[in-house]
Formats: sequence, structure tokens, C-alpha cells
Amino acid sequence: MSDWIEEGKKAPAFTLSTDSGKKVKLSDFAGSPVVLYFYPKDDTPGCTREACAFRDRKAELESLGAVVLGVSPDTSESHAKFKTKYELNFTLLADLDHKVAEKYGAWREKNMYGKKSMGVQRSTFLIGHDGKVAKLWKKVQVDGHDTQVLAALQELVKD
Repeated sequence: MSDWIEEGKKAPAFTLSTDSGKKVKLSDFAGSPVVLYFYPKDDTPGCTREACAFRDRKAELESLGAVVLGVSPDTSESHAKFKTKYELNFTLLADLDHKVAEKYGAWREKNMYGKKSMGVQRSTFLIGHDGKVAKLWKKVQVDGHDTQVLAALQELVKD
């Protein structure tokens, strides 16, 4: 379990497979703000609400130049089904070995009903056009999170 990549630090580089099986690199989005969010599992209640909230705010996020990338340990095939089922309009990335989640600090010990296990902690990184983490949400509460991200993005592009 590694430490969180804190605000002001360079966002770690990565290459992952998308929901369509293509490879994508963080550097592909250089010069644009990136909303990089880590979530535990496709098609579960909280993860679905979070994904649908970003889907519904896509036009607002794009108007500020931002790209949304969702990351979980699910496969590209699972992502494709999830994306189709909920008509998600942004890219989902397959972090099968959770190496990227580890780089960012999102792979953490979780405690559910006294049972400890390792998994993705729901978290979001707003990466500025300079490639640095502008804002970090470590323990995301799904409801209202899209509004928080949008507000932070508006502040970021204003500067």
C-alpha cells in the first residue's frame, strides 16, 4: 500500500487498456485537465451512481476542457458491458493488477464488517493541464461528488 499522490505532485504516468481494448496513456491527454477517478467495481450501486453522475455532467466538464477517465480492476470486457448498460460517455480503464491504483495510493486496506481486505478506495484526482494533481478527494461520498469536481475544475481553469 503506497501513499497518496498529493496535490501539487506530478501525476504518475500510466498505460492501460480501455473499455474497447485500445491502449491509452495519461500523456495522451497532456495539456487538458483530467478527472481521473478510481472506483471499486463495475455495475455495483455506488459505482453506478458515480459513473452516471459523471455521464450526466459530461457536457459541463468538456466545456472546461476536461477529460473523464474511470479506473477499476475490472476487465475491458466488464467495462464495455457497464458502459453500454448505462450509456456511459467517457473512457473506462482496466487496471487488472491494480498497479496504477497503487501508484496513486488508491489501493488500500479496507475494513468491511470487521473483515480486512485490499481494494480500491473510491477516490478522484483532478490533474491540471501541467500534469500535476490540482485536487484530490481521498474518500469520495458519491452523492454530490460530481458537483465538487466541477467546482474544482472551474477554479482550476480560472487560474
